[in-house]
Amino acid sequence: MSEVAKQEWIDIAVTALEKAYVPYSHFPVGACLVTDTEKTYQGVNIENASFGLTNCAERTAFFKAVSEGEKQFSHLVIAGHTPEPISPCGACRQVMAEFCSPEMPVTLVGDDGVTKTMTVRELLPYAFTEKDL
Repeated sequence: MSEVAKQEWIDIAVTALEKAYVPYSHFPVGACLVTDTEKTYQGVNIENASFGLTNCAERTAFFKAVSEGEKQFSHLVIAGHTPEPISPCGACRQVMAEFCSPEMPVTLVGDDGVTKTMTVRELLPYAFTEKDL
């Protein structure tokens, strides 16, 4: 992965913030999921008056990609309006563990472009997987 490609993915995630549907929390989140062939899927959080039916940006990106037949991913970028790099929720971490290598990088982006890159394993060190069934 080149730094130019990574910056393009960050830009896709940050641009997604404007598309988020967040009439209740006013907390937009954007994501850019990258496949092994470097195809990108943009995701946004989509809220619902019944809060339990809200979908996160990360899961939106995964569900879009999987619905298009993609199942091999190389990078995920998540952006939000937070002072520090945004932290994904537990449900999104579990979806990452389902579809990604534990060593896949995840770049977290906050306001002012501050970033932190971690692996899926670092985000969810004791993931529940098919091995547990």
